Amino acid sequence: MSLTGGVLRVVPVLWRSDDEPPITIPRDPAREAARRELSKRMYHENDPGLLQRALNAFWDWVDRLFGAASTATPGGSVGLLVIVLAVLAIVGALWWRLGTPRRMPTSSATLFDDRPRSAAEHRATAEAHAAQGHWNQAVQERMRAVVRSLEERALLDVRPGRTADEAASEAGRTLPDHADRLRAAARDFDDVTYGGRSAGEGTYRRLAALDDDLERAKPQLTNSARSTAHNADQGAAG
Repeated sequence: MSLTGGVLRVVPVLWRSDDEPPITIPRDPAREAARRELSKRMYHENDPGLLQRALNAFWDWVDRLFGAASTATPGGSVGLLVIVLAVLAIVGALWWRLGTPRRMPTSSATLFDDRPRSAAEHRATAEAHAAQGHWNQAVQERMRAVVRSLEERALLDVRPGRTADEAASEAGRTLPDHADRLRAAARDFDDVTYGGRSAGEGTYRRLAALDDDLERAKPQLTNSARSTAHNADQGAAG
């Protein structure tokens, strides 16, 4: 140490030996030497990694955010905790009430793909999927078999781009005894294909039973068809 003008100043001193005078090093070179020494790897072996530093910075930010929010919230930290719990309770209630968000069926989605197949082919594909427990695909193919079978029997006109709902509505007018089951089958098809839901074995078995019943069902004549048949009977009798 040296006293200059009444001010005490510390001067770095290196002692070489008891017999040699001390060596003083200017402040800036001493600072640079210390920096180089502390930058050696041996002093940083236990430093946190990049990911840990990022996480530490994130949690520091969260801590500052909650600290600022707690000072602005009536009741401080307790009031903030009450608000957070209330928000979580509301979100949980909505989730329980509404269920998992699902994509709504698209009204323009078509029933068939571009490659036409027979009802028998759709049934065989459906049974193959069912044998493997692939119920979604089994339901899709069985519904296609139902509609294709009605087209093959001329109970539905062959129309590309028809949706399952349209097919059920049109077939329900010809087969009114099965109208409700046809609409339910169309809903199952839409839910599986476009609504993101999963079908089970029960859904497929109900659809397969409907397919079998429709094979034996007799169509109901419309009013115009009854009128034409009645006039033909009168003409034959006359």
